[in-house]
Amino acid sequence: MPGSAAPERLELARRHLERVRVAWDDPTDWGDLSLYGFYCLEAAVLAAATHLGWAIERTHRAKTDAASELYRNHGLPDVSRLLQQLNEARKSEAYGDIERPELDPEDVVVQVEAFVEAVATLLQH
Repeated sequence: MPGSAAPERLELARRHLERVRVAWDDPTDWGDLSLYGFYCLEAAVLAAATHLGWAIERTHRAKTDAASELYRNHGLPDVSRLLQQLNEARKSEAYGDIERPELDPEDVVVQVEAFVEAVATLLQH
């Protein structure tokens, strides 16, 4: 059954979301916010894709493309750009060799929460 792992992936996204909610506040923990925000969105994208029966490669690019398709064809919030930005922020925090993109931490948590809730709604149908 194509959607059998979707609830588990959504639950994983929700666990990551809890870490996002803790990390954004003052002072922002950019390491956790970027890492768990990124992981949360990817898990939520996979939950939606699994529910819809899509096969997605295990690459960041494929998940970003799937996020765009979820926006275009299923009306979910467009988080494709945020996925890219969080990946860059994650690399910035982990490796220190690139500059972190300009992100508002509160806006990040709001967008991530909205996407997870949209995926949860999709899974109910």
